[in-house]
Amino acid sequence: MGNRIPFVTVEGPIGVGKTSLAKAISERFEFALLKEIVDENPFLGKFYTDIDEWSFQTEMFFLCNRYKQLEDINDFYLQKNQPVVADYHIFKNIIFAERTLKTHQYQKYLQIYKILTADMPVPNVVIYLHASLDTLLERIEMRGRDIEKNIDPAYLSQLSRDYEQFMTQFEKSHPDIPVIRFNGDEFDFVQNKSDLDQILSKIDDIILEKGVRHNEFA
Repeated sequence: MGNRIPFVTVEGPIGVGKTSLAKAISERFEFALLKEIVDENPFLGKFYTDIDEWSFQTEMFFLCNRYKQLEDINDFYLQKNQPVVADYHIFKNIIFAERTLKTHQYQKYLQIYKILTADMPVPNVVIYLHASLDTLLERIEMRGRDIEKNIDPAYLSQLSRDYEQFMTQFEKSHPDIPVIRFNGDEFDFVQNKSDLDQILSKIDDIILEKGVRHNEFA
């Protein structure tokens, strides 16, 4: 693992609890918290209503903003030996874009993505949350975001499969980056403190094992 400063990212499909877990990690380990911009995307509500029409605008907005966030995190935290946890990994752009963009749009998008991310910091621990469609829909309904009220369950189900395929490939192509998997059907870390403690303990073990313990740099 080239970078010993902890840079932990939490990933998984919509509604699985990425932000909640990232916040808990930040509080427990005193890591800086990077939250993805969602509600600020002016195209997202339209995207869920008409994916074909609004996918390119939506994905380009996310890509540009996530690039800027990563740049800031690198400059203001990682380069100063301050650990970070993020509730997303920029690779999610590829998962969404490949599913929603037309072929010619995706090819252009991929070129831009590669240019922007070529020298961006790479996480040294990835936490992958997954759950059944019923659990995802239930949690989306509980948090009550207006922009998500028109999400098509079929789209969400396909997205979950896309994530599973991508993460399996990611583990093969990045054997040096540990991927910690948690099933959201089995762990309710928002409502159940013992579930949260079990997850945080596992994360702590991985951080220790990989030699990226944050207090080494205090």
